[in-house]
Amino acid sequence: MLMKKIGLMAILVALSAGPGLAQTMDEILNDGRNTDNVVTLSMGLDRKSYSPLNQINKSNVRRLVPVWSTSLMNDMGELAAPVVYNGVIYAINGKWTFAIDVETGQQIWRTPVQLEPGTPRATAALNRGAPTIYNGKLFRVSNDNYLTALDMKTGRVLWTQKFAEWKEGYYSTSAPIVANGVLISGMAGGESTTRGFLDGWDPDTGTKLWRRYTIPAPGEPGSETWPPNSDAWKYGGAPTWRSGSYDPQLDLVYWGTGNAEPYDPRSRGNGLDNLYTSSVIAIRPKTGEIVCHYQYTPNDVYDVDGTDEHVLADMQVNGQTRKVMIQSNKNGFMYVVDRTNCKLIAAHPYTRVNWASGIDLATGRPQLTGIYKDFLAGEEVQVFPSRGSNSVPIAFNPNKNLVYAAPWDLARIQKISPPKEQVIGQDSTGVVQRQPTITSGQVVGHFIAFDPLTGQRKWEVPLTDIPSSAGMLVTGGGLVFTGKPTGEVIALDEDTGRTLWQFKTSSSVNATAITFTHKGRQYVSIASGMGGILARRAVGGKVPTGGSLWTFALLPE
Repeated sequence: MLMKKIGLMAILVALSAGPGLAQTMDEILNDGRNTDNVVTLSMGLDRKSYSPLNQINKSNVRRLVPVWSTSLMNDMGELAAPVVYNGVIYAINGKWTFAIDVETGQQIWRTPVQLEPGTPRATAALNRGAPTIYNGKLFRVSNDNYLTALDMKTGRVLWTQKFAEWKEGYYSTSAPIVANGVLISGMAGGESTTRGFLDGWDPDTGTKLWRRYTIPAPGEPGSETWPPNSDAWKYGGAPTWRSGSYDPQLDLVYWGTGNAEPYDPRSRGNGLDNLYTSSVIAIRPKTGEIVCHYQYTPNDVYDVDGTDEHVLADMQVNGQTRKVMIQSNKNGFMYVVDRTNCKLIAAHPYTRVNWASGIDLATGRPQLTGIYKDFLAGEEVQVFPSRGSNSVPIAFNPNKNLVYAAPWDLARIQKISPPKEQVIGQDSTGVVQRQPTITSGQVVGHFIAFDPLTGQRKWEVPLTDIPSSAGMLVTGGGLVFTGKPTGEVIALDEDTGRTLWQFKTSSSVNATAITFTHKGRQYVSIASGMGGILARRAVGGKVPTGGSLWTFALLPE
């Protein structure tokens, strides 16, 4: 603990990060109304990744140019979006936290992350999501399972708490959220012998308020979905490695959980559902109490996490306004779920799916194909999709009720491996995997506009050779901003998918853009920097590493 406090010291190059650094819960809940500020991941706790800004639009986006770019001093990858408050842009990665002047790109301060010696992922430490800011503090996690609060004005560490041991297979990459005054954080490690959880913290002091495990202990609700007289629940997975959404009217946080562990289901009760793996849980932020849940993939054997962010929206369903949450699940189906009771409303494939023929709306359960039996019989199976999308935010336009996403069209090839003892902290997938062969010119994914209620694709743009690993941002200017692993930031026509503008950055783009105003001028910012296993596998050796933050605005006429 002391080492972290000493190691996380701010390097100051200015005396002030600007006035008024006390964000309130109201500012977080109203993210987007003051367009000068972007204070949460996905531009709002409803996770829509939507901005009404239209100064940059279809008619003038060709004049979009970079106004500054700055190094993020990192070769391990940039997957996080920045946030903006009072003229300062805050950025994080696996090595640093930065405060940068919005207008000039000048660094205000930077604070290094110093990982514990021996941390196994130290050479590939990533950070997803975005910085979390609240009440003058910036909150972030580090790969070795520390949650840290920094002073937004100086970068000085205010408090830090260790919440898990990397020696037990845990690590951390996701952004915490603030809901009803409680700071809530998750964890990663679903490929190891871990038991998932969420923690609630006092953001002022760092005092832990509660822990909610995502796998119930014997005797707790849901424990009947794990085998009796077995320790499978102790290391059964259900990690929480993405971020949550929050509905302040219902006072519910919605958080997705990951795969069951190991993928071979026999040790965890062949045929049992294994709650709350591959699910969404709705919890009370003050207590961590689970109010309701929906399980996307019972008895998951394909590593199809349900962790992606849940978009909260109010939609007309059969003539009635429903409070819903939308998720583009890794299993290839896009779900619409009633967020008041976690009951399924709609589910449609948004990419090629062969492990299930559909989702039964009456039961909410997938209709399995023969792949499940073939896998249990020891055969090598080819499962579509390997992932619905590469764990990045979708965007949702509430005026059109359309989702914008970048699904993959590649298979997961796996078979059950010879049995071995489960050892805490070690890999425990229980399968042998290999990568599919991609031929030149092969369509491996798409950019799409998708109606989540009907399952209709309004348009699609095929991606050949390399799928996208970047998130989506949709704007009132009729534009969808996203990126490509080869380094391009692009703006698509929201109505057709046609590329209207692109700019080649210095490395791979695997992050999500934000947009905001400063002194009446609209800006777009996005991080560039190759990182993550899949991006490196796709373009490693072809695209240079090196993290940077790019900010664009219209060139005056």
